[in-house]
Amino acid sequence: MERSTDRSVTGRGAVRTTDETIAQGGAQIAGTPSKDHPGPGPRIMAASTLTRDKIVNLQGETLGDMQEIMLDVSRGRVAYAVLSAGGFLGMGERYFAIPWGALTLDIENKCFIVDIDRERLSNAPGFDKDNWPSTADERWSRDLYAYYNTPPYWE
Repeated sequence: MERSTDRSVTGRGAVRTTDETIAQGGAQIAGTPSKDHPGPGPRIMAASTLTRDKIVNLQGETLGDMQEIMLDVSRGRVAYAVLSAGGFLGMGERYFAIPWGALTLDIENKCFIVDIDRERLSNAPGFDKDNWPSTADERWSRDLYAYYNTPPYWE
């Protein structure tokens, strides 16, 4: 059963998702793929094609870039994306883990959308390149998913 959700983002299409996508913690996909689009995307994509994509909020503000896509190797799932924000030439840069299910891939604008304003992001749990969080700490993972109001992918 397909469910359609509209999010008003300037210049961006409706977000289309399915109950299966939500239940599995997958990112949503916005936009209509071109009939001439080569390759397997947008449902299956190489992680390397997504890193460095811009991450914007619903207001259309650029929050940063996708630095990494973190995999839960034992479960075969994407655990979270790492947004890099601020800094200059890698100095003073701050990282934020964002649950994969909190993101929407906007295929027409080649970016990701997350429903968070700048102020809330600035208060989100963050880290720097030398102090990554321990994902062995289940409380950290649960707190992260709760902060973004996203169901944990492992449940």
